[in-house]
Amino acid sequence: MLELAMHILDIAENSVRAGATVVTIDIREDEATDSLVIEITDNGEGMDKDELARALDPFYTTKTVRRIGLGLPMLKEACRRCDGTFTIESSRIGGTKVVARFRHSHIDRQPLGNMASTMLMLITGNPDMDFIYTHTKNGAAFSLNTRTIKETIEDVPVNNPEIVRFIRNMIDEGLEEIGAYS
Repeated sequence: MLELAMHILDIAENSVRAGATVVTIDIREDEATDSLVIEITDNGEGMDKDELARALDPFYTTKTVRRIGLGLPMLKEACRRCDGTFTIESSRIGGTKVVARFRHSHIDRQPLGNMASTMLMLITGNPDMDFIYTHTKNGAAFSLNTRTIKETIEDVPVNNPEIVRFIRNMIDEGLEEIGAYS
């Protein structure tokens, strides 16, 4: 994966397969502390201790289509290469939390990539789920909560083309406003 946004998409898709109804994606960039933190939390089924121990093995996956699971191991390696850390916590009743930390200025850090497209793929592909996306850069923040959008649009589906355009514009403008648009 060439961009961190693709790692985020992969992990959020794992949340979908785990039966999550809410996925929270929190990105915090702070150039003063030279840090980039990506935190993804879900309320899905979660993993037991054995599954959690095997989750970082590239030859283990719960997917039936493909017999390898490279997403989490590749993200962990990306963190290690950039003087960062990677943690994953999960339980059968509490869902899963993944935290990836990077040295923001590290020459080997992958670019964040297009978060607007990533979020739109998640939202339009999973209209019954709720996504909470917060992006903070140097203290300025942008947030998007699909539950709030759904309440506002009432019976119009969140993947209606007009709503998708609205969400895309909202994300683009929000990220540009905080200086996080890539």
